[in-house]
Amino acid sequence: MSGPASRLARLLVFDLDGTLVDSSRDIAAAANAALARVAPGAAPIPLDAVLSYVGEGARLLVERCLAHVGSGLTADEVLPVYLECYASRLLDTTYLYPGIPEALEALARPTLAVLTNKPGDMSRAILDGLGVGPRFARVWGPGDVPARKPDPAGLVRLIAELGSSPDETWMIGDSATDVAAARAAGVRVAGVTWGFHPGALRAARPDRLFDRPAELAALANA
Repeated sequence: MSGPASRLARLLVFDLDGTLVDSSRDIAAAANAALARVAPGAAPIPLDAVLSYVGEGARLLVERCLAHVGSGLTADEVLPVYLECYASRLLDTTYLYPGIPEALEALARPTLAVLTNKPGDMSRAILDGLGVGPRFARVWGPGDVPARKPDPAGLVRLIAELGSSPDETWMIGDSATDVAAARAAGVRVAGVTWGFHPGALRAARPDRLFDRPAELAALANA
């Protein structure tokens, strides 16, 4: 963990995949199931490769997977197939990272929200299915906000709607995308190193770095 904090935290906005939940195997399984339907004979994409494509929304994930297997299909053609495949396995293997339930309980004072590039309805279903949905005042994804991260529009709207201000808000995430969204919105950002993109996260230089979920409790007093 690194970096000082100086102002009271009123609002904590979490990323979802790689921050609160490990959804990696369900995402990879859905991507490969979609490819099996639209590009029969294509070799399955390894988990690590799929994860390197995650973080900027489902459309870009599909586009990168199609490029990986050399398909001439467009992301727009295949995106509905991927979303159908993913919707059928949202909670097959997805789980809260160990320590996240306790960390959320320790963050009783700030308002908590989620801003993700995963579709909002799927995100809400996952968090509700894992028993922590009620902990969040808002769970927003594409369709709920004007633009995907790193565009700051969703974060700015959360701040306004939940009665916070930029200097009373933290973004918490596992990727450089989260850092860029926070910087664009003028809020502080905490990176979590247990997620999907630790190398790129460190290179993006968030204000604080946390190696264990238990350390997130420090933000209640930030």
